[in-house]
Amino acid sequence: MTRARPATRFAAGPSATRPPAVRDGVRLMVAGDQVTHHRFRDLPAALEPGDLVVVNTSDTEPAAVPGRRADGRPVVLHVSGPARTGGLVVELRTPGGDRVTDAVAGEPVALPAGVVAVLHAAVPGAAPGRLWRATMPVEGGPGRYLAAVGRPIRYSYVPREWPIAEYRTVFATPVPGEFGSAEMPSAGRPFTPAVLDALRGRGVRTAEVVLHTGVSSPEADEVPLPERFRVPAATADTVNATRAAGGRVVAVGTTVTRALETAADARGTVTAAAGWTELVLGPDRPARVVDGLVTGWHEPEASHLLLLEAVAGAELVGRAYAASGERPYRWHEFGDSCLLLPAREVGRRAR
Repeated sequence: MTRARPATRFAAGPSATRPPAVRDGVRLMVAGDQVTHHRFRDLPAALEPGDLVVVNTSDTEPAAVPGRRADGRPVVLHVSGPARTGGLVVELRTPGGDRVTDAVAGEPVALPAGVVAVLHAAVPGAAPGRLWRATMPVEGGPGRYLAAVGRPIRYSYVPREWPIAEYRTVFATPVPGEFGSAEMPSAGRPFTPAVLDALRGRGVRTAEVVLHTGVSSPEADEVPLPERFRVPAATADTVNATRAAGGRVVAVGTTVTRALETAADARGTVTAAAGWTELVLGPDRPARVVDGLVTGWHEPEASHLLLLEAVAGAELVGRAYAASGERPYRWHEFGDSCLLLPAREVGRRAR
């Protein structure tokens, strides 16, 4: 895959520093032929009968664990998830949230309850020293251990800890023995039972996929790393029927987009699929099945913006980000939302 052009940079908006009092009360920009401003509870009115909203049911793990390096320095170990070649993928940060850049292969990290994680090798494709393949021998697996000693991954823009429930979406469905997401698939956070009821009343269906996310905050030149996903046969059938009937397929987040597009052929037909995805969407590989996208506001690094542009086109994404600074919209996992609805000829340009 060739590297795409650098994505256009936009000024960051204010960070959301705490969970909103009402999830569906966050602001929602609808960016299509026009840019309009709403509350998230108004999402159903922005869609049409016959549209399909696809959500991610991945659960969020309490994936941050306090630890100490061999020289006694405190660190926080972020468990990103299983490594494709065995063991775990982890990230080390200081208690203040800065990346640890001087870790070395073979280094042990002492964790609660007498557990020791050992770094083995840097993860290919990540920035030098950012992610490591590690072992962390614990009885019952990492999920059980983290449930006992871990806490949600939190960055410096959120000044206090919040319960893990605040980092789980209404769709989150734990699967016994399966490690979920290191960080919340946050595009789905503003959904509530009331919003789902209103979607049904509008004639908008929902379908489910799974994509387990690793740690976020990639470096500017990093591409998305492989992730575990699952597209059930029922979802594939519903997506194909929606497209055949002329409805739009609206993905809730880049995680859903990556899963659906991985399971789609060159004509946009989706089949049941599961495993690891290495798909990177961008100019060389535009979206084939996703017509619209619900997303939060995050740092517009190259890979993130290029994925948005692969669905909605560079012009619409640029207009949305420019408009987000005029209000301004709040960023990050507890922040506001955007619904990108490109014109049909843009959304189906690859078909």
